[in-house]
Amino acid sequence: MVREDGRVRRGQGELEGQVLGALREADGPVTAAWVRRRLGGDLAPTTVVTILTRLLAKDVVSRERRGRSFVWTPTADVARLAALRMRRLLDGERDREAVLASFVTTLPPGDEQVLRALLDLPGTDAGGTGD
Repeated sequence: MVREDGRVRRGQGELEGQVLGALREADGPVTAAWVRRRLGGDLAPTTVVTILTRLLAKDVVSRERRGRSFVWTPTADVARLAALRMRRLLDGERDREAVLASFVTTLPPGDEQVLRALLDLPGTDAGGTGD
């Protein structure tokens, strides 16, 4: 979406995904300034640090002090970040079963097969036994 000032407005969570993606492309730990340059430099430095700090709270990046600043390293991929967002949305609903049922019934056949295969993996407790 383009705002009146001509700048692009990113969707919710899109910037987090872009920042995490940039970190995953790095050869090692990088600074927030490196991330900002990698994303095109149109973001305020404070915005990049805020996003990195949010990702740290979600446990998908780590940071280490180097000199007077921090360097950042990804600890998860963009898929994990998306899964965390999905989980947060689900946790905010009262009727989890209805939400899950609605989600599953709208999956395309290929995605439904993937989900079924994942639920059938050992250790997923898909049977609901709790053991």
